[in-house]
Amino acid sequence: MVTGPSGAGKGTLIRRLVERRPDLEVAVSATTRPRRDGETGGRHYHFLSGEEFEERVAGGEFLEHVVFVSGHRYGTLNAEIERILAAGRSCILELETAGARRVKELRPDAVTIFIAAPSFDELERRLRARATESAGEISERLELARRQTLEKDEFDHIVVNDDLDRAVAELGALVDRVQVGTSAAS
Repeated sequence: MVTGPSGAGKGTLIRRLVERRPDLEVAVSATTRPRRDGETGGRHYHFLSGEEFEERVAGGEFLEHVVFVSGHRYGTLNAEIERILAAGRSCILELETAGARRVKELRPDAVTIFIAAPSFDELERRLRARATESAGEISERLELARRQTLEKDEFDHIVVNDDLDRAVAELGALVDRVQVGTSAAS
């Protein structure tokens, strides 16, 4: 599982790694937030209504789910993980820290990797440069990022995203170690 605050570069690192590794696939999260321009259902997110999300939670269909600062819900469907594993690929989860801790509780053998920006100023710069949220949402994300950064030592590994190529290589090496440990345990 890969976790960390918004703006640390989790998605960028994961995308770069998966582009190089056909044995890996990212689980597509479900969300209640509205679709943004250019997003495709099933590729970027599984877009669900609040009611459908609740029904799936009640039905035990989620491995984990959280309510984000915006009030929108996000989660990982068990069926998404099963689909990836059935295709013979290793599954990468990109989760918020609360979701990563929840999965770790349910699956203690899961490995967590925290992605950190080199500084809080850089994290803020990245969030503002994305321009996908309003100023109020950015402020909420920054406050959440401060809290999440204080939690980084709760995770198995920390990768500082200060140089993209180096950080992708480090993330890849950690995934390789996890895969070796998983196949050795099988």
